[in-house]
Amino acid sequence: MKLLLVEDDAMLGAAMKRGLEKAGYTVDWARDGEEALGGLLAQGYASVILDLNLPHLDGLDALKQLRARRDTTPVIIVTARGRGDQKIDGLDAGADDYLVKPFDLDELLARIRAQIRRAEGRVNDLLRVKDVTLDIGARLVRRDDVPVQLTAKELRALDLLMRRAGRFVSKDDLENALYDAAGGAESNTIEVTIYGLRKKLGADFILTARGLGYMVGK
Repeated sequence: MKLLLVEDDAMLGAAMKRGLEKAGYTVDWARDGEEALGGLLAQGYASVILDLNLPHLDGLDALKQLRARRDTTPVIIVTARGRGDQKIDGLDAGADDYLVKPFDLDELLARIRAQIRRAEGRVNDLLRVKDVTLDIGARLVRRDDVPVQLTAKELRALDLLMRRAGRFVSKDDLENALYDAAGGAESNTIEVTIYGLRKKLGADFILTARGLGYMVGK
């Protein structure tokens, strides 16, 4: 899943990006509110982690503009503004959750998973398609209850395919899930990743349709 991290502090932002990527997410990092809004206009994200003390456009104002556009992307405010009235302002502006710095990364990850579950209408972190199960939180894949080792790219691709089970996922959407905004996709990355998944999960687990993309669940 792809996240948008909005944080102007270089050291903290770099540390958060590393931690989120280690947990299996693809992360785009914006340094101010205007850049964040531009990123949200350009593509969709599973969740936004939003600081409030930002240059050019304050995080709270950016959030209000986002909600004024009827954008329902889950937003978790992560900020040093910890007073009760500040939390109320953030939630009233449209935030789905509010976390005060300093924070524990594991708690942030749990809150991200919770927001994504709510957005997708799920009650737990398990995805199942046919005989394949993906535990999103544990990043554990099983086929017929037997653990399957996947590469990071294979896991990200499988995550997206299983979340959209029964629908075709385009090559562009898969590339977007595998790379952040600063990274360029290699020409055959998707084909290699799909080949690896089919080898490990069964040749007929992923369907291909020219011009449409890839699908699981049919």
